[in-house]
Amino acid sequence: MTFEIEAIFLDLGNTLRILTKNDAHQGAAKKRITELVGTDEDPDSFVKKLDERYKVYRKWAFEHMREAPEPELWTRWLTPDFPAERIAPLGAELTYQYRQSMGLRVVVENGKQVIETLQQRGYTLGIISNLITTREIPEWMEKEGFSSYFKSVALSSVLGIRKPDPEIYHIAAREAEVDPARCVYVGDNLKRDVTGTRAAGFGMTIIMISPEDLSESVITEENRPDAVIHSFTELLDIFPLRPRVNMDYIHQPPLLGSLV
Repeated sequence: MTFEIEAIFLDLGNTLRILTKNDAHQGAAKKRITELVGTDEDPDSFVKKLDERYKVYRKWAFEHMREAPEPELWTRWLTPDFPAERIAPLGAELTYQYRQSMGLRVVVENGKQVIETLQQRGYTLGIISNLITTREIPEWMEKEGFSSYFKSVALSSVLGIRKPDPEIYHIAAREAEVDPARCVYVGDNLKRDVTGTRAAGFGMTIIMISPEDLSESVITEENRPDAVIHSFTELLDIFPLRPRVNMDYIHQPPLLGSLV
């Protein structure tokens, strides 16, 4: 099956990137949020209030498989008690800072080397991810040097639709110029990522999950992935050099030593 795969699409949260706690980073973001909104409330208390309101928003987003534009996220859901005409223009910055208040997101161990190796092996790479910010991912990709690796980046914050809506997968495949049947999606959510990928007609679904979480999960025919991995580097075991790829790649020195 892997020889038929041309494109590998990745989730971001808990797949290519993980959330880590950083008190200074989070504290600065919380303070910035209160400054932007214009409140004297304690930053920690104010963001806790936002967190409760965000849970209500997420329930709506999951039910409707939609992502609200950032101005609407804040004027309707997170800060409806502040003047909309002042808050709406700040939507993108507020959303970015709210994401930072949750923690610092870092690339998984050996993440970039795996991406480089998969590209060298001849796979088209892309991202399909649910998230509320339009600003964070383009800035991160540019800063970390990821922009050149991904031909397609489909974000719910930009498209207004969320996984598991099949359309977000179809858009990503069209941007990558690869038939969905020759695409694979690598995610972390057994329900959302498996059902959406399958409904979109992707050829393969891989779930990255810890052994502990897997042991507590209920696997059914509806959410059964084609493969399960516990670390990002295991993708190199699944996806070898593609047929008809320029054989010069074979003579390049391995990027990950024993991992390649």
